[in-house]
Amino acid sequence: MTQITVSAAVVALLAGACSGSDGEATEPTSSADVTAVGTGTVPGSVLRVNWGGFPESWAPGAEMEAGFMRVPYENLVARVDNEIQPVLATAWEQTDETLTLTLREGVTFHDGTPFDAEAVKVNIETVKNTPGPYAGPFQVVESIDVVDDHTVTLNLAQPAPSLLTTMTTRALPIASPTAIEDGSVAQTPVGTGPWAYDAATSVVGTRLVFGPHADYWGDPVGFETIQIVAIPEDNAASAALATGEIDLTDTEVNQLQTMDGDEQLDHLSYPAIRNNPMFFDRGPGGMFEDVAVRQAACYAIDTQVLASLEPDWEVRTQHFAEGEQGYNPDITGYTHDLAKAQELYDGAGNPPVDAEMLATTFNENQMQIYAEQMGEIGMDVTVQSAPPPQYFSEWNSGRYPLGLGGNDELTPYDWYNAWFAADAPGNPSGAESDELKAAADAAIAAGSSEEADALWAEVTKIIADEALTCAHVAGEELIAWNTETVTGVAAPTEHWETNLVNYRDLRPANG
Repeated sequence: MTQITVSAAVVALLAGACSGSDGEATEPTSSADVTAVGTGTVPGSVLRVNWGGFPESWAPGAEMEAGFMRVPYENLVARVDNEIQPVLATAWEQTDETLTLTLREGVTFHDGTPFDAEAVKVNIETVKNTPGPYAGPFQVVESIDVVDDHTVTLNLAQPAPSLLTTMTTRALPIASPTAIEDGSVAQTPVGTGPWAYDAATSVVGTRLVFGPHADYWGDPVGFETIQIVAIPEDNAASAALATGEIDLTDTEVNQLQTMDGDEQLDHLSYPAIRNNPMFFDRGPGGMFEDVAVRQAACYAIDTQVLASLEPDWEVRTQHFAEGEQGYNPDITGYTHDLAKAQELYDGAGNPPVDAEMLATTFNENQMQIYAEQMGEIGMDVTVQSAPPPQYFSEWNSGRYPLGLGGNDELTPYDWYNAWFAADAPGNPSGAESDELKAAADAAIAAGSSEEADALWAEVTKIIADEALTCAHVAGEELIAWNTETVTGVAAPTEHWETNLVNYRDLRPANG
């Protein structure tokens, strides 16, 4: 049994880094026009951020990059220095059978709906029942009991020691149950965070505005308003940053040479990108049913070619790094070997592989490389490009036999339940070998015991041996900002989340 209570100091740390007077809502202006008022919220200050696009849906359970999600939404808990810390939940007690959460009192959503146990129940059930990778880890929740307004108990089908870790990620943003139930949350995010979506001043498809949440429960933040814009082309985003049109943007390595010549621009990078191909059509009769065909594709892919094109890419043998649960030193990966790939494919009888992959602006080049390399042994893989919102909603929907997507799960339990279990949302074929299921069942049953690490390492070894995925790479997210308009930019504490900064610590440069 694990029981956690939280000190006031920790709560204050997570509520916000700033302290001082609350800012009063005023007409937003450029952040360069504001006047310094101390360490609290700067009235009229606006942070203008470019993440290159907008989410197709803001609903919990939908694929939504962290840079968007963490503006209006908060989580129940956060992960800081590898420790679970409180946000909307202030204490918790977990056994193999249940997880009971004590919820923060005095919190309201942006639409005035009270944050309570019923709201948590609605959010978890929504994510659990929404097709997609986030649903997998919540399948373990059999039912939810609303004990009282500020206590909720999750009844678990099996031990789930990493469930709280999952709750720290973008898998479980907490949205207004009112907005979820009437369906409006897909286009109008309603969370509990310090910035509330302002539909009146937003321009759909051009600029999304998030103004101050007057009833925010935590400490004041630096910027009163956040505007998110969409400038997908890197040169245009860099120019907008240099001229002060925007304050902060994601960018690419090829932009650094230009930025380094501009003293007012600065940048940082942090590990945030971890992706690999997934063979979705691996059920009976599927084009990737035969493990030899999957292994042939893996040996045909040369991830070193990617590393030569993207200097921040690191080739890995597996999803987890040394020191993380799930890492197995015996996994050597599929080193590029075209002769071996051809031998495996020929030995399997050269079953036709006529696969289409869905790509978008930031990964199309990568997928084209994979398609060309698999083509060298006779596989026919084509790449269809789509806008980011369409990509996020369709790439792993089961419509495509093969896909390339981010795998940001922090634990092997989550990774297995998201992509490889028979009922995993990311496994549309429902195929799972008896060996993998037996190994996963044993690891799950081990809970948080000492033997769990070795058992999960065995699970990831089987996933590698069966070539359910391969060609692992990890890369850096590159963030640039204008130092004359914004300060306090640092890498986020959330691991493996893209397009993200520590919003709460940012301040106008002259504020």
